[in-house]
Amino acid sequence: MRIEEIMRKKMVTIQPSTTIGEALLLLRANRIRHLPVIENDSLVGIVSDRDLRDALPSRLLTHDDDDTVLHKPVADIMNQQVITAHPLDFIEDAALQLYEHKIGSLPIVEGNRLVGLITESDLFSSLIELFGVNKPSSHIEVEVDDRVGMLAEVSQVFRDAQVNVTSVVVFPGKKPAKKNLVFRVQTIDPRIVTQLLLEKGFSVIGPTEGGIPQ
Repeated sequence: MRIEEIMRKKMVTIQPSTTIGEALLLLRANRIRHLPVIENDSLVGIVSDRDLRDALPSRLLTHDDDDTVLHKPVADIMNQQVITAHPLDFIEDAALQLYEHKIGSLPIVEGNRLVGLITESDLFSSLIELFGVNKPSSHIEVEVDDRVGMLAEVSQVFRDAQVNVTSVVVFPGKKPAKKNLVFRVQTIDPRIVTQLLLEKGFSVIGPTEGGIPQ
């Protein structure tokens, strides 16, 4: 899935001259956490709710210049080294960017023109849909040898059982030379499939016998 399919195209943006107080009001009014900073139609920075909170005086101590801080421009505190992505990037690449840089949002640009924004919650919602857990389904996990063709072999069992697979996740197994295949399937009762898998000699990790399908 490409970023352009899930990115937010309607965004609240500010200019470098926008005051810290005005930025705070925009965050609260729109219930958002990030404000891209635009100048001459180009992305020049980004301000987060944390940036704004860090700039504010302590509530426990009062200073003569407390009110002055609210009137300072966001240019004084904005992050100018903005991590961005392109609309045609894949969402897993965007997730990696957020993870590696420990940031909560990713402006999407073409050239230096802002065309969208993606946040942690956007990615989380998309992953939920990709994994198919937002629809009635069951979870089946199978441990297989780490060799070519194992996914196709296991998938054939689902075909024989006439059970539709909505998603598959592959990750390293706990044992050497093993992988785990996690299937999300469109059936409320996975026992028929798990029985067929066992008959074919596959190791089913879950659901266990007598357990309740997830």
